[in-house]
Amino acid sequence: METNQFGKVSSLCMKAACREGKTYLSDVSFTAPFKVMLPFEKKGGGIQVMQLSASAGILEGDRQRFSFEVLPGADLEFVSQSYDKIHPMKEGCAKRFTSVQVLAGGSFCFNPQPTIPFRDSAFENRMEIHLEDSTSAFQMSEIFSCGRFARGESFAYRFYHNLVEIRRGGRLIYRDNTRYEPARFDLAGLGMYEGYTHLLNLFLTRPESPEDYFREAREYLSSLSEAEGGITELMEGDFAVRVLGYRAQHLEEISRTLLQMAGSRRG
Repeated sequence: METNQFGKVSSLCMKAACREGKTYLSDVSFTAPFKVMLPFEKKGGGIQVMQLSASAGILEGDRQRFSFEVLPGADLEFVSQSYDKIHPMKEGCAKRFTSVQVLAGGSFCFNPQPTIPFRDSAFENRMEIHLEDSTSAFQMSEIFSCGRFARGESFAYRFYHNLVEIRRGGRLIYRDNTRYEPARFDLAGLGMYEGYTHLLNLFLTRPESPEDYFREAREYLSSLSEAEGGITELMEGDFAVRVLGYRAQHLEEISRTLLQMAGSRRG
């Protein structure tokens, strides 16, 4: 990744391992403005790690790199302390690259806070996820808003590009190439946000019983009020879910429910 205007790439790297059924961070490093809190223990021996940032958000020219490695038996969840705010930019853009490796028997949940693009902001995000085999569990939840709606900044950003590629055993199983450019597309219209203000993207690797999960998730999505969503079963039993809503907090609750439903059915 190219060097940013502040002289270096802002990075956050962590490796999770397992010993006697307990997950721990075997290696962690970070540069400004990032820090991490001491891990929170979860039921079953997993841990939740929260990212902290001394910055007001993502600024013009920022270059960021995240790296996660989850070793066999480890169970890691990554969360962030606050919303990702993408600030106005006179020119250029900010960029982030995220690399994830989940080895056999490992489990990783990428679950950051929602992203808010301010007026005239521009952001490029790329994620590469490598799962060693079918026992490598991965969940990803991302919420993207239309902007600062209350300030009249709906779809006022310059662009937001997001490329996610997930491979299992070297084979591509999921690819999402999202390119939102409000000047070129009617993002509020038909086929896009359709009057909603927030979008939830969810990916889950195959639960223990895909048929049961698919049925229960569809029933749950159909019962939602002030939100509308759908679920797709992929070729190898993994799932992609998208939900449109009006509030980030509501979509976070929906995401939490869907992730818990999958976790209860994971072998």
